[in-house]
Amino acid sequence: MRVVPLGEKVVVKRLEAEEVTSGGIVLPDSAREKPKQGRVLSVGDGTLLADGSRAAHAVKEGDRVLFNSYAGTEVQVDGEELLIMGEDEILAVVK
Repeated sequence: MRVVPLGEKVVVKRLEAEEVTSGGIVLPDSAREKPKQGRVLSVGDGTLLADGSRAAHAVKEGDRVLFNSYAGTEVQVDGEELLIMGEDEILAVVK
């Protein structure tokens, strides 16, 4: 199933958490933070402007993005955890 967001919303799949630190320490599940980056899976139509047209998104499908810890709404689709968030909740695109 594919999730298509409406308006200025974006669907993001959170990247996997690091299991080993840079120093080689293996982290248990309880000590891992949720990653604050992910991949954009789909984007909505864009923000509706006053004249009735739509503004294009600054991100596109496949972009790797950074967001804060509490950004978006978590949803489960076909057993996969996704985030639906407004484009304004995305902090940066990683190139």
